[in-house]
Amino acid sequence: MSASQFASFAAYTPPPDEFEQSLTATATKPPNSWLHSHPPENSYQSGGIPTFHSNAVAGSSIIPAQETTQSQWETRYGWRVDLLAASAYILGPISALILLIIETHNDYVRFHAYQSALTTTPLVIFRILLSLAQFPSWLRTICTFSVFCLQFFMSFHAFRDASHHSLIPFHAPFVGQLAEKWLAEE
Repeated sequence: MSASQFASFAAYTPPPDEFEQSLTATATKPPNSWLHSHPPENSYQSGGIPTFHSNAVAGSSIIPAQETTQSQWETRYGWRVDLLAASAYILGPISALILLIIETHNDYVRFHAYQSALTTTPLVIFRILLSLAQFPSWLRTICTFSVFCLQFFMSFHAFRDASHHSLIPFHAPFVGQLAEKWLAEE
């Protein structure tokens, strides 16, 4: 047996019937088919993105058929939107600033980072002023507890809204509109 008979390194060409099927399949695919959930391609094994609230038998999904080039669920490093938005409130202005620097793609996360910075920065400054002015310890304790409760409440709303697939942000009074305006001006 000679070397030329042993192996052939010619490019693969599909059989004629497979070639016609592949042409019709590529002609009907949208340009970014991995963002969409179509009934024949909705399984994880075939390259589809698994979604919540999808029916595996019927292939229905809540993802709209027309998707923009950047999904509202995408973040810069591929992290979860709900956890990032909730973490904007955890350390107050520090975590908000870190997220504003790191996350540049997702508007939902950036909105919550702005809102966290605008809400918690004045409260932290007020708490520091209470300590410097030597107010009673019970008053400082109540102020600290109130700041932590507010941060937990806002973090819970950011996480819940993203977890329920709405991505409609919870607006804090006065500050939410300002955060929305700053986000629109970016």
